[in-house]
Amino acid sequence: MSASSSTNTLAAGLQDSVHESQFAFRQALDALARPGQIRHIGAALPGVALGGAMARLLLSLTDDETAVHWHCGGPDDLSASSLQTWLRFHTGAPVAPQPSSASFVVVTRPLQAPALGSCAQGSPESPEFSSTVLMELPSLCDGPALEWRGPGIQDMQRVCLLGLPNAFWAQWQANHVAFPLGVDLIFTCAEHALGLPRTTRVRRLEGV
Repeated sequence: MSASSSTNTLAAGLQDSVHESQFAFRQALDALARPGQIRHIGAALPGVALGGAMARLLLSLTDDETAVHWHCGGPDDLSASSLQTWLRFHTGAPVAPQPSSASFVVVTRPLQAPALGSCAQGSPESPEFSSTVLMELPSLCDGPALEWRGPGIQDMQRVCLLGLPNAFWAQWQANHVAFPLGVDLIFTCAEHALGLPRTTRVRRLEGV
């Protein structure tokens, strides 16, 4: 990677870091408190190979004590390396070599996502010490129909995520049953995000 491209990558951050990070943080909490409801996070950041929601959430949620595992391609993927450098420059977030040691697991290729069970699950004494998976999808509203129920949902929330692997919802069922252990997810697409906490029950429709 050339010096100029490195400079461009590292230069991209939040223009108003205090207010923009507070906004993204509140939106992330609201997305998890109201599962299945799409929340606006913000526009793409110049020079960052992530959607605006994903980039802004990473800048707002991570710090030097939250290790991030990047699942963005193979071990020699240059874009993953550039993103690691970018985030560490802005927030100090270290890289977790395995999802089991990560506070956040970043997935930009959902069909190659690590198994949910391979992420940090927390412990009975400290279930909060689990991974939050941030997964970028091609769409939050054009996929097969799902019915979500549980805390934060009035009766039922209909959700149509596009781009998840076929085995994902079987993994989610195991994750849900393991409560209070397990991971929480925030799905992103472009400027928007949608939360799926471990407390949510999902019913697949249309033969998904």
